[in-house]
Amino acid sequence: MADKTKVFSKRDKNVDYMNQMLPVEDSFDIVQRDIQIGGKDATFYFIDGFTKDESMLKIMDSFFNIKEGDMPKDAAAFATTCIPYVEVDVIGDFDQIFRNLLSGVTCLFIDGYQACLAIDCRTYPARSVDEPDKDKSLRGSRDGFVETIVFNTALMRRRIRDRHLVMKMLEVGESSRTDVALCYMEDRVDQELLKNLNYRIRDIKVDDLRMNQQSLAECLFKRKWYNPFPKFKFTERPDTAAACLLEGKVVILVDNSPSAMILPTSILDIIEEANDYYFPTLTGMYLKISRAFITFLTIFLTPVFLLFMQNLSWLPKIFAFVAVKDTVNIPLIFQLLMLEVAIDGLRLAALNTPSMLSTPLSVIAGLVMGEFSVKSGWFNAEVMLYMAFVAVANYTQPNFELGYALKFMRLELLVLTAVFNWIGFLAGTVIVICSICFNKTLSGRSYLNIRLN
Repeated sequence: MADKTKVFSKRDKNVDYMNQMLPVEDSFDIVQRDIQIGGKDATFYFIDGFTKDESMLKIMDSFFNIKEGDMPKDAAAFATTCIPYVEVDVIGDFDQIFRNLLSGVTCLFIDGYQACLAIDCRTYPARSVDEPDKDKSLRGSRDGFVETIVFNTALMRRRIRDRHLVMKMLEVGESSRTDVALCYMEDRVDQELLKNLNYRIRDIKVDDLRMNQQSLAECLFKRKWYNPFPKFKFTERPDTAAACLLEGKVVILVDNSPSAMILPTSILDIIEEANDYYFPTLTGMYLKISRAFITFLTIFLTPVFLLFMQNLSWLPKIFAFVAVKDTVNIPLIFQLLMLEVAIDGLRLAALNTPSMLSTPLSVIAGLVMGEFSVKSGWFNAEVMLYMAFVAVANYTQPNFELGYALKFMRLELLVLTAVFNWIGFLAGTVIVICSICFNKTLSGRSYLNIRLN
């Protein structure tokens, strides 16, 4: 609950209230520093590790030079004439004081002033703005978003020097009080979408955003569990986010998250990547078409193969070579399903393997397991070939969540085809098409970018 208690004019009362509400004695990183400024008692509160020591030393040095006769009558005048720093705010209630202090802002109480002086000389621990591992570009910039929201907004400001670029700071979570930045071009954004987003974010009633943007996405849009296709596009590239802003889209940044959420989106937006725009038009179009075609194959290649193996008379003579030649010891559907799980197992193992060993172990696992599983009779060579293509093809598009959505559609097609033959294949195809066409997103549009009523 918000603490609407007003700041007292007596420093001792303010200090007693702060020490009562905050674990100053138990938490080593909440620091209280008592000094005298112009003959008046004063107290600093700050979080150790968030404060720039050099800046605070210079500010305190200027305070020690203030004489008693030079002290202004109120906190606002003191902030204007006596604090040699840019970001200073005068706060009148303890709710805002606690929020600022726990965010890293230094808070100053001076006896006789019925207000708190918030000096924003904080610095956050942050890694360098290196290129994201997942979303690389051959010719584009090599910087990427980090976990500090102010750094991320600066990376986009650097690219868009337009007065219409607005970055509105909001707050979500009763306990976490996580900063959320709503970024948009005021003259290009869909005003109805912007109003809807503003309302939804302000109306969120949760204790915290445990998983940063994923928690925010679930609060913004209550997805239907049976439709796995992603409702948002995420990127860790500031150039991609800046390009989307210039197209009139909305970018949402969450503090402690190194990625940006982009709205509105469509299936074509999600399968795009930065390389499509850093090459000539013809090359970019070829890359887009190739990726779309490969994405299509990842869904339908193995189900079509299974359908023809169940109906060998349908197989044209020119494609007779694709038929399974060896003895089938395990039904093809079980081979395909086991390999789907095995591929995920190898992927999870690679994620948790030390980086220096991941590449050689992945190669050894793929070669050894693939070779001996065929020789031992568990799997047929044709099944291994098609599943290997599907496993590699999943990496041609950058969206991780979309990759698993395609996987679930492929599994659904495989099971229906195995059980109901061609009728199941047709029914599964209809389900895939409907899942894409009727996947309504937060913007009120489907994946095909058609506005739905």
